[in-house]
Amino acid sequence: MRFRSLACGAAGLVLMVAVGCTGDGDSEPTGPPTSARATSETPSATPTPTPTPANPVSIPGLIQREYRGSDLRLGTVLARTGAYTQYAVTYEANGLTISGIMNVPRGKGPFPALVLAHGYIDPAVYTSGRGLAREQDLLARNGYVVLHTDYRNHAGSDDDPDNDVNLRLGYTADTIGAVLALRSSGRPEIDGDRIGLLGRSMGGGVVYNTLVVEPGLVDAAVVFAPVSSRPEENIDQFQRPNGDPIVAEIETEHGTPEENPKFWREASPLTYVDRVTEPLLIHHGTADDTCPLAWSERTAAAFEKAGKDVELVKYEGEGHTFAPQWPASMDRTMAFFDRHLS
Repeated sequence: MRFRSLACGAAGLVLMVAVGCTGDGDSEPTGPPTSARATSETPSATPTPTPTPANPVSIPGLIQREYRGSDLRLGTVLARTGAYTQYAVTYEANGLTISGIMNVPRGKGPFPALVLAHGYIDPAVYTSGRGLAREQDLLARNGYVVLHTDYRNHAGSDDDPDNDVNLRLGYTADTIGAVLALRSSGRPEIDGDRIGLLGRSMGGGVVYNTLVVEPGLVDAAVVFAPVSSRPEENIDQFQRPNGDPIVAEIETEHGTPEENPKFWREASPLTYVDRVTEPLLIHHGTADDTCPLAWSERTAAAFEKAGKDVELVKYEGEGHTFAPQWPASMDRTMAFFDRHLS
């Protein structure tokens, strides 16, 4: 277990998991943690009880789901550089077709792969691959296959009209599907045994959810300026002040945190942080006025308390988008992935 807070200067695969919920004391345990990569085959005289069905709009509900990711298709060539080729792609994830872009390094593979989860961009103006362009380029130039998922309801992906009222948990399923599609693709340039996650802002929350829902799915994860790991805080920060009508729909459907605290506990990955098995690196600027640094401090503290491998790096004076210290943050990111995906 590592927990360090550093200050920096201004310069076709299917997974089935049984529910297992332990955490920070806010919820009742419903079973032991389960690894997505290892299942017990030890015979038992006592039949395993069927898990009680969980609310599908919850972390336990995501844990109980069966996930599919397959049919990774490379389409139009969008760009060619001396270091990589960029393709428009689609893949199948849990019954939906999801679009995205993929950068494939030149040279002899197989290469380790990264799934990128972008931050919030209004789906009405979003275009495929938008959100992490500089990360896509740099990581591919350094020998990583990079799959940037668009998520459902974005670009060429299928629609899910209930996704917003269901706290956008569908993005987590899309990201899990992206990993499974990479692993099952059979493409010689992709090393399906070496896969990591990188998420930014809202995508950081998607990464948190993925780590608790499917422990063992990937080898390591990095997040930049992530949102809160408590969904009600994100609603209060981003949606309620703007008068977003979806807030009333969410609270009509699921109740407010005061009316239904159980629902909101079960919607937070922090409640189930004991399930996580992968190392996590968090980057956050001290001057971030979009996603407060305190959110990452609390998440890192919860990982530390649970004995997890977590590192929070603070960038003095850096804002939400990372500008002068972005190169340093990416050097740390690539060193982290090189270490854990080797």
